[in-house]
Amino acid sequence: MAAYLIVEAVVADREKFAAYARQVPELVARFGGEYVVLGGEQEVLEGDWGGQRVVMHRWPDMASAREFWNSPDYARVRKLREGAGEFRVMLVEARESEALE
Repeated sequence: MAAYLIVEAVVADREKFAAYARQVPELVARFGGEYVVLGGEQEVLEGDWGGQRVVMHRWPDMASAREFWNSPDYARVRKLREGAGEFRVMLVEARESEALE
């Protein structure tokens, strides 16, 4: 069953974060994920979102996302964003009847 990795980010040091952001897309693709949300316009409809940006990856399943997240390759790249801001990350499983097309 598909899974989504959802990231809320408040970036304080854009230059430091840029070094991280340049390397992550290749890793996501290599591990079988794809970006669903990356940048673009955001509009708060309810609640206090403050300055958070949202990024979302789609994965074939929870195991694939965990393999990416726990990989030595991603651990190395993740160090690049240390001190660049505040991040919250959640992995969620998609609905079984995801075929809403």
